[in-house]
Amino acid sequence: MRKPYVILIGSASGIGKSTIAAELAKTLDIKHLIESDFIRAVVRGIIGKEYAPALHSSSYDAYKNLRNKNRFANYDDLVSAGFDEHASYVIPALEKIIQRAITDFDDIVIEGVHLVPGLIDIEQFREDANIYFFVLSSDEESHKERFVKRAVQIHRGGKQLDFFKENRIIHDHLLKQAEMNNVPVINTETIDKTLDKILAIINKSCATINLTNNVDELADVIDIIINKNNGSIEKVTYNIKGFKEPLIRNIGVGDVESANNFIKNISENKDKKEYLSELYNLSEYRQTTICASNQEKLDEIIKQLNDKGYVLNE
Repeated sequence: MRKPYVILIGSASGIGKSTIAAELAKTLDIKHLIESDFIRAVVRGIIGKEYAPALHSSSYDAYKNLRNKNRFANYDDLVSAGFDEHASYVIPALEKIIQRAITDFDDIVIEGVHLVPGLIDIEQFREDANIYFFVLSSDEESHKERFVKRAVQIHRGGKQLDFFKENRIIHDHLLKQAEMNNVPVINTETIDKTLDKILAIINKSCATINLTNNVDELADVIDIIINKNNGSIEKVTYNIKGFKEPLIRNIGVGDVESANNFIKNISENKDKKEYLSELYNLSEYRQTTICASNQEKLDEIIKQLNDKGYVLNE
């Protein structure tokens, strides 16, 4: 019997995790979709406010109930600590739900602000489940736009908007925790692009091809892989003439912003462009590992690269 899928999607409020989680569950035909806010409501009914005031606050203002607030070096640390305290009451219940899903061999998607990398122990489930954990991110301008829209929709606009700064602190805190705990951070763009990035990790549709493009053509290669087809570049291996061991670069780039910044950096920095050009000249081709959300999209990427003459077919 195959291992059940357990997919966790966390982010600060207003990033779009509920929408992405619902679309992901639909795409993968997973019938169990749970929001951590519902679990929080149950836990609140069990643990009284006098015992856990942070739990009975919102995630963004739980810091107000912390003791000895002056022990924190700055406001960001205070807000983050209050958020962690708030989430810590919900996480044990979430872990019980995951265990129940595994016991019943049920696939499940769980989304919510309470899914904090480093606080929720996913390692205990590795042997029994295909477990995937993602944290969603957004630039501040896009986050605020979604935040305003969401606040109006749920008719708590005033209070929600008053705490955008705190929610942004939580956003950055989650990203730091994700980096520390090797949890993939997915930058949210369109729904389709975000789904493709997540599915590329879950489905593992990858291939290693030999690319012969020059440095000036690199922008076009990246455009085909990442911008047009929502794929990612995972690793590049340079087999340099005269060296026994290849030079391996683990790239791991799949979002448009990072890719565009890389190209901009190369085009504007003469020294970096010259270094990369020299590296290209020392290797006949570059073994490049690319990934996509499914085999069909992966094949389309390779076809488009082939059509441009960038692939060495031996």
